Amino acid sequence: MTNVWRSIRITVVFAVLLGLIYPAFITGIGNLFFPYQAKGSIMSQDGQPVGSERIGQKTDRPGLFRSRPSAINYAANGSGASNLGATNPAFVKEVQENRNSVQKQIGTTQKNLPVDMVESSASGLDPDISVENAKLQVPSVAKATGISEKILFGLVDKNKENRLLGVFGEPRVNVLRLNLAVEKEKQK
Repeated sequence: MTNVWRSIRITVVFAVLLGLIYPAFITGIGNLFFPYQAKGSIMSQDGQPVGSERIGQKTDRPGLFRSRPSAINYAANGSGASNLGATNPAFVKEVQENRNSVQKQIGTTQKNLPVDMVESSASGLDPDISVENAKLQVPSVAKATGISEKILFGLVDKNKENRLLGVFGEPRVNVLRLNLAVEKEKQK
C-alpha cells in the first residue's frame, strides 16, 4: 500500500510541476523576452489586427501578392500537407492546376515557375514566398494597383528577409507584410 501512495504523490507532484509550473514559467519567459512573438506575431493596419506574421493567409485578390498554395486551404487548426509523392498522378495534376491558375492570375506564359508558386508547403500555412516568386508577381500587381513596377520591386527588396545567420534557409518575403506595404503605397 505504501508503494501506491508513493506513486500517487509522485504523479500529483509531476502533474503540478509539468502541467502548471513549467508551462507558466516558459510562458513568462516568452512574454518577458519575446513579447511580440509570444502574443502570436499579430500585425496591424490602422490599429486593427489583420493577421499573424507567422501564419499564411489566402490572398487571391487582384492587386495583392499571392501566397503559396495551401493543401489545407489555410485552415490553421489543421496544419498539414497533401503528402502526395512527386510521382503520384494526383500531385502532378495538382501542380499543373496550380501552374495554370498562377499563369492566368499573374498573366505569364512562363513554364518554369518557382516551386513555391505551384506546390504547397509542408505545413500548408507558410507565410513567406521566395524573392523570385514575389518579383514574378510584380507586373500583375502593378497593373492592378497602378503602382509602378519600380516602386513594387523596391517594396519586395525592402521586405526581403535574408538567410538565418547567413546560412540557413533561403531569402524570402513575408506576404502579409508585403501586402500591407502595397496597401500603404496605394493610399499615397
